[in-house]
Amino acid sequence: MRRLLYVFIALLIFISCKKEKQEQQKELQPKVVWESYDETEDLAATQKLTQTRMHLKLVNSKILDKNDIWKSLESELDYFSEDDYNRLKKFVIEKNIPSIQQSVKDGLLSYEELTKFYIYRIRKYESDNSMSLNSVISLNPKVVEQARALDKIDKNTIDVNSVFGMPIMLKDNIGAEDMKTTAGAIALQENETTNAFITKRLLDQNALILGKANLSEWAYFLCIGCPVGYSAVGGQTLNPYGRMVFETGGSSSGSGVTVAANFCVAAIGTETSGSILSPSSQNSIVGLKPTIGLLSRSGIVPISSTLDTPGPMTKNVIDNAILLNALIGKDENDSASVATDANYLLSVKEGTIKGKRFGVIKEFLEDTVYANAVDKIKIAGGEIVEIEPKQTPLPGFLSILNIDMKNDLPTYINSHASDNITVRTIQEAIAFNIQDTLTRIPYGQGIFEGIVNDSTTTEGLENIKENLMKVARNYFDTHLEEHNLDAVLSINNYHAGYAAVAKYPALTVPMGYTDNGEPKGLTFISKPFSEAQLLQLGIAYESITKERKMPFKYLD
Repeated sequence: MRRLLYVFIALLIFISCKKEKQEQQKELQPKVVWESYDETEDLAATQKLTQTRMHLKLVNSKILDKNDIWKSLESELDYFSEDDYNRLKKFVIEKNIPSIQQSVKDGLLSYEELTKFYIYRIRKYESDNSMSLNSVISLNPKVVEQARALDKIDKNTIDVNSVFGMPIMLKDNIGAEDMKTTAGAIALQENETTNAFITKRLLDQNALILGKANLSEWAYFLCIGCPVGYSAVGGQTLNPYGRMVFETGGSSSGSGVTVAANFCVAAIGTETSGSILSPSSQNSIVGLKPTIGLLSRSGIVPISSTLDTPGPMTKNVIDNAILLNALIGKDENDSASVATDANYLLSVKEGTIKGKRFGVIKEFLEDTVYANAVDKIKIAGGEIVEIEPKQTPLPGFLSILNIDMKNDLPTYINSHASDNITVRTIQEAIAFNIQDTLTRIPYGQGIFEGIVNDSTTTEGLENIKENLMKVARNYFDTHLEEHNLDAVLSINNYHAGYAAVAKYPALTVPMGYTDNGEPKGLTFISKPFSEAQLLQLGIAYESITKERKMPFKYLD
């Protein structure tokens, strides 16, 4: 017995020494350091663009040292080399979740390597001022350690169609422990929160929270006509398909960019009106804005408890379904939350275009990218019905957002923000920002000022909500019901406002690119809780078109 013990100890020493020797044989990698630069030339170039919202006043944040994003994880990359990165690329870049999971099962990749790959790639590009996208605000300091723990679990027990071990980025208005939740605002820069309900759902299924993505500050409800994707904390998010040329879309700008640039497996965005659909379309990815209530909003910095929802943003439809499966769940603290037993992964396996009926908006057929998409649907056996929905005003839409945010922000801060946050109302946020306008509000805070000045009564607000829902549902239902349509086909976020107040889901899938390379998305809209149907249509369209292409400057 004693002899066996000695043999066992000797074996442990041998293994330990061998591992130490292997580490010693690896070359210690040099530190990668980001340095600020003179932005004058870059900013001047944006002033020549026809899109005025791309007339930038700054590129990088005035308060964030990018080195701090990856500082806590530097030691994890000490022995992760360019060779390691290049070896792993074929198992990671543009791969869907089932493919990545199978590589892990086959021993070609570990969750630790996958996580380090993304951290390395983020640092590689975000430290280069000619390539940086300002898409990441923070990284989870414990994520590699958490990945290592998952590698100890028997891989044979892991479902390839799951989020287990998948590094996922959260928009930085979604609560997560070990990282601040800032909404891009200096007023919330030190906001330490617990996990939002949807964050818990991901963690319960052993997903890895890789970090926080940049966004349009306060979910693009701060300034009037300012660049989308800008926040005082994160700087100006940039589009990898046309850096400082194309808009990123917003407000889930960083979520869209990090997925498009392969900085993560997938991301979570939030939408009030267009904030998932727009950046997904602009970055050639798949984005789902679910029916209000399908996903919890608890622990998310709000605009509107009436219209807000989180949603998955992915490179492909199957990942979107996998992520949606992981996020659903009844939240007793969200009055809109509903329970569902839907399995969206099973739904996408039944996707087909043949025999499905699509409402095609006649005036959009002048857009060649849209017209080409419609032609491909026809060839695949889809039935096309040209419709001419009458553009109907949405009076009072802004008041829903104004009054909701006036009430919902203090509620969020009282329930979820850390005690060190002193700004607790819109009025206090305005006063805080005025103390340093150049740093805190270089584009002003016209929307915040409008919130304070909006005098809509509670009764008036309820009337607006009821009226707009009727108007918007009639806008879609007139055609969905009369022509027995499976979905209305739109472009990007063109009908996001109608879908928002109707509380209808919408799915956008890469549709193609303009002559100058700007991405566009084909957006499927249908009735409440038709997510399974939309994903079926989306995956069928994706399979016959395969329009998504990586941004060519970010192939390496």
